[in-house]
Amino acid sequence: MSGTVLDAIVDGVREDVAARERAVPLNALGEAAVAPPRPVLEALRTPGASLIAEIKRRSPSKGDLAPIGEPADLARTYAGAGAAAISVLTEERRFGGSLQDLVAVRAAVDTPLLRKDFLVGEYQVREARAAGADLVLLIVAALDQPLLADLLALTHELGMEALVEVHDEEELERAITVGSRIIGVNSRNLKTLEVDPATPARLVPQVPGGVVAVSESGIRTPQDVRTAVSAGARAVLVGEALVTAADPAAAAAGLVAAGAAPADPTPSDPMGGTSR
Repeated sequence: MSGTVLDAIVDGVREDVAARERAVPLNALGEAAVAPPRPVLEALRTPGASLIAEIKRRSPSKGDLAPIGEPADLARTYAGAGAAAISVLTEERRFGGSLQDLVAVRAAVDTPLLRKDFLVGEYQVREARAAGADLVLLIVAALDQPLLADLLALTHELGMEALVEVHDEEELERAITVGSRIIGVNSRNLKTLEVDPATPARLVPQVPGGVVAVSESGIRTPQDVRTAVSAGARAVLVGEALVTAADPAAAAAGLVAAGAAPADPTPSDPMGGTSR
């Protein structure tokens, strides 16, 4: 074992998943009782770059970010500001989240939801669907290729989508090979927590046409969103900048506006009016 930050997080996740599965076996999750998944791809394929706004209490690199006593309230704020999807951190040890946060947010908004966690097996995918998730995170660096393919196939079988996260060219090729429909390019290396701002500019243009490219980490300002758009991103995932903002609604609305595609100009009429 290499002993990276990612290894330590995944080890903890495996322990927590095993405990949850002992309490609620796989066959008792009851995913059929929840509403069908919402159409995530349609939400992310609108012109411009959509905002995936994240509910995030803390991180391994920054520690505590925001208390977020009522994640449902923050979710309503994001939805009202125009977020195309909402990401809910459910990893507890390093990020302070829980599956209960996702359930609470699902009851509060109709916006598509991403379960943001370190998925390591079938149980978590089915658990996410049972809690109302429409999208799950699959981190290429945390999964071998057969398991990545299996979890992506299961995700699609359940009607959900997967944000398949990559950090370098080799991981991008692996994500493409398994047929990913949404690929997230993260500028933060989860093995070291170091951020390389050049990563999205290098990798996003290599994401195949027809696949939604999402730029992750390091996006704080409207100009950052415009930079992501210029590289070819169709969505941006933003957490820290929103939860630490004095006015999360205004911050989210500013990022949504920056990602919006410019309206097509109305052609001028030769007589001086506008054509209809």
